[in-house]
Amino acid sequence: MAYRAPLEDITFAAHDVLDITGDLSRAGVVIDAETIDEVISGLAGFCTGVAAPLNAIGDREGCSVVDGAVRTPSGFVDAARSYVADGWPALTAAEEHGGAGLPHVVGTIAGEILAATNPAWSLYFGLTGGAYRLLKARGNADQQARFLPQLAAGRWTGTMCLTEPHCGTDLGLLTTKATRQDDGTYRIDGTKMFISGGDNDFAENVVHLVLARIEGAPAGTAGISLFIVPRNRIADDGTVVENNGVQVDSIEHKMGMRGNATCVLRFEDAIGEIVGEENRGLAAMFVMMNGARLGSASQALGIIENAQQQATAYARDRVQSRAPGTLHDPNRAADPIIDQPDVRRMLLTQKTWAAGFRMLLIWLASRIDVEAHSQDADEAKRAGDLLALLTPVAKAFVTDRAVESSTLAMQTFGGAGYIVESGIEQTYRDGRILAIYEGTNGVQAFDLLARKTLSDDGARLRTFTGMVRELDSEPHGARLAALADRIEAVVPVIAEDRTDDPARVGASAFDFLVSVGHLAVGYFLARAAAVADAAGEEASAVARKHRALAAYFFDRLLPDAEAALARSECGTGSLMDPAALGA
Repeated sequence: MAYRAPLEDITFAAHDVLDITGDLSRAGVVIDAETIDEVISGLAGFCTGVAAPLNAIGDREGCSVVDGAVRTPSGFVDAARSYVADGWPALTAAEEHGGAGLPHVVGTIAGEILAATNPAWSLYFGLTGGAYRLLKARGNADQQARFLPQLAAGRWTGTMCLTEPHCGTDLGLLTTKATRQDDGTYRIDGTKMFISGGDNDFAENVVHLVLARIEGAPAGTAGISLFIVPRNRIADDGTVVENNGVQVDSIEHKMGMRGNATCVLRFEDAIGEIVGEENRGLAAMFVMMNGARLGSASQALGIIENAQQQATAYARDRVQSRAPGTLHDPNRAADPIIDQPDVRRMLLTQKTWAAGFRMLLIWLASRIDVEAHSQDADEAKRAGDLLALLTPVAKAFVTDRAVESSTLAMQTFGGAGYIVESGIEQTYRDGRILAIYEGTNGVQAFDLLARKTLSDDGARLRTFTGMVRELDSEPHGARLAALADRIEAVVPVIAEDRTDDPARVGASAFDFLVSVGHLAVGYFLARAAAVADAAGEEASAVARKHRALAAYFFDRLLPDAEAALARSECGTGSLMDPAALGA
């Protein structure tokens, strides 16, 4: 039951439904469909041939610390060096840094396949790409010249060092200290935890992007600065030399993603250099954090696709019980479980989420490209507004559905799914973290409602719902428009209630995000169905499949949005009643 990259589904989503090349061309980004397809096909070959066979090995062996440095599982070093030698880390890096200069959307498509084949191994390079983009956006010319070519090539890897043992998501409490030196550098002292890819044994250096507080800085998030702190010092000629006071104290013992070294890092008199302005570090770090949130969604899509492929293959092969009605073969004592209605429910739910999320994430990635390159200021702003609105939706809604989908996949296997040899239990364990890191999904929901919707009186939301209403004439358009109306209507109610009830936004945020998530997925599935309808009898098999999945979504999954909206309209009385949880 080996994973197969869903190249037909990807090309249908990117080209037939979304017309990515035309969309990017209008923004001044020139790339043809053939180039995208060739790159993705080549990467799929690497992933299925090299990365996928190491997935179970990485889970069994995990990472270890030997003489203060991380040792990754068997095969990880050779795979990483092959990946670097083939130039895959540089896909979307700028040409002046040695990259291929491909649009961001190509990297997002690649991220799905990487995560589907080996999420723990690929995370080392996903974070490296985030470090590259942060320094490209916020680093000075000297920093860019020294670090970007190495990060782009994957010769050096990157991390984001935010949280500490005592503060979790509340970064205003961090205590890592930065002390100014006469030469303009800073001495960094403190401990960071939950650092994914915190160290490895295949890169020449690890570039840590560290949040710390300069002595005398204001309390809270207003006093946080951002620093580049490489694992090893870098000589004037660019060579990597001795350790820079960065120590791996331990590796977390985790439920999943065991092949990725999640480290507790100790910085002792480490030399760092500031990125951007003092006390503006958190704003700079959001460049990487927002990218990581979309990256989490791509990882989640890979988990969903891998899980549903495993479950579908098993359901076709597993013969047990009799199928209902005409599906039963009278010449057999039992039938494949894929003919059982409840098994079909589980499989179709997974397949529908995969199809809808793929279109959503490809489209969102293309908004990054449009915002960055469009010469039309209004179009660039529109892309940025939609990206800001839907990034928390992508992170939270997609990762929650990944947990649901891998659970359904395990359920399809029955008892066999609970056994390690089936492979599906690792898929579940690896995907469970996605709903937690890069800001837990409750944080994302609050961000969507409070900061991205209420803060501008729903203007960004109306930009998106206006897009949705353009499908009014399509078969599913009326239901989407009705849902958009209800979502818009609940916003002023929550806005008014929060004046007297400080818990109102937090109490409604999760369900509000769920309703917007359903609207987004429904929008793209409706577009896919419209493509199939327009082709008529000439519609391809993949187009007909997407039309069928759209029908399933509107019949079986969209009603959950109505329930979520009903909850979001509730007051906070029963939720905040102190008697409910006891003393």
